[in-house]
Amino acid sequence: MEINISSDLQKFIDKFEPNKFKLMAKGIEIRGIRDMHRNITQAKDLIERLELNLIVSHNAEMLSYGGFEVNNI
Repeated sequence: MEINISSDLQKFIDKFEPNKFKLMAKGIEIRGIRDMHRNITQAKDLIERLELNLIVSHNAEMLSYGGFEVNNI
């Protein structure tokens, strides 16, 4: 299965510059985050500022390995 990165997701990756991320069918998972609250807030602010059709998603399991997702809407 070939995964295509949407233009909005590519813009997000270029601006946010995550150290480690995993490409998924619906978006990306950013891993190895130390300050989760600050990084999630920055991701949401960037999405809003650039008016990207993306959403930040996270749960307790992701928190355990310092990760969150940025998905296409």
